[in-house]
Amino acid sequence: MKRKLRIVHCFRSPVGGIFRHVRDLCDAQVADGHSVGIVCDSTTGGAFEARLFAEVERKLALGVKRTPMQRHVGPGDLVAAWRTFNIVKDMQPDVLHGHGAKGGVYARLFGTMMRLFGQKPARIYSPHGGSLHYDAATMTGRVFFTLERIMDRFTDHILFVSDYERRTYEQKVGRPRAPNTLVHNGLNADEFIPVATAPDAADFLYVGMMRDLKGPDLFIDALAQAEQATERRLSAVMVGDGDDRDAYVAQAKARGFGERITFLPAMPARAAFGRGRIMVVPSRAEAMPYIVLEALAAGRPLIASAVGGIPEVFGAGSPALTLPSQNAIAAKMGFALADEAAFEALMPAQAELRARFGADVMARAIETAYQASLNRPA
Repeated sequence: MKRKLRIVHCFRSPVGGIFRHVRDLCDAQVADGHSVGIVCDSTTGGAFEARLFAEVERKLALGVKRTPMQRHVGPGDLVAAWRTFNIVKDMQPDVLHGHGAKGGVYARLFGTMMRLFGQKPARIYSPHGGSLHYDAATMTGRVFFTLERIMDRFTDHILFVSDYERRTYEQKVGRPRAPNTLVHNGLNADEFIPVATAPDAADFLYVGMMRDLKGPDLFIDALAQAEQATERRLSAVMVGDGDDRDAYVAQAKARGFGERITFLPAMPARAAFGRGRIMVVPSRAEAMPYIVLEALAAGRPLIASAVGGIPEVFGAGSPALTLPSQNAIAAKMGFALADEAAFEALMPAQAELRARFGADVMARAIETAYQASLNRPA
């Protein structure tokens, strides 16, 4: 009989794709009879994330433990790390799964320290982009990649969400010593139900965090350029939260879109999809963003930056892909508007998406990695 596990997911910020990924894993692992818990930062996230925590916490035998975690390395890290270590140790995990840069360091460091207390959890790491976004030529990049090389020695398994992420790890950090597996993010069956376009939908839609890495500034500038090129009066909806939101509102007003770009707070992605006829993901960097998978599964036409693992979803030569630049995105907006039905027909087939990006496929592959790590001789 398959061993039932105590699984703890450790990550810093409970927002965006990492939080979504962890929630999906928790659902699948609880359904499979495992005892699951979450440890994450208590200082990030808002009302939307609080509602998500309330939903997931009821299911978790090991609970949700939130404690302050700094984003950047600093003196306060020692205090935060020790406090978090004691929380994790008391949960007595068989598997300690770290997500993102901070979660990855904590999971591998704590899992190693716990050996002093007679516990030997499998130390699992999912980068989710994380520190891999840094430039290897910068001092910050060199520090993080040196740390990644050191932590690789204390890793039992690395789970990459895209082939791009694995290649980037090998280029910037080196070929991993630890066993590693490519496991794409996965969607639940009900996410493959089409979402209809609202009667009052805007021309374009942005859904994501309000930070430059995700390209909301590119979206606004490209929209203004596309309006000029097409000689059409365009509109958009932008959904999401973040520290830079006010700057984007000001940018929209400066471009003459104060009345025609509607800014809405973060909401479930499927509640947002019908608010625009054509969605745009203008990210400057990604690993394997859920929002792309969610939109395609919902049958939404989508323009997306050809960064990270996104081309692995569409296929490298897809006309839906664009460079993450104002000019390129604006040109693609004009292309999509010229014949919206033809553009929608360019999206990947639903059957293919289900086979490659199902949550059940993801969960099985990750549990296989867990069990292999636990069965490996020390």
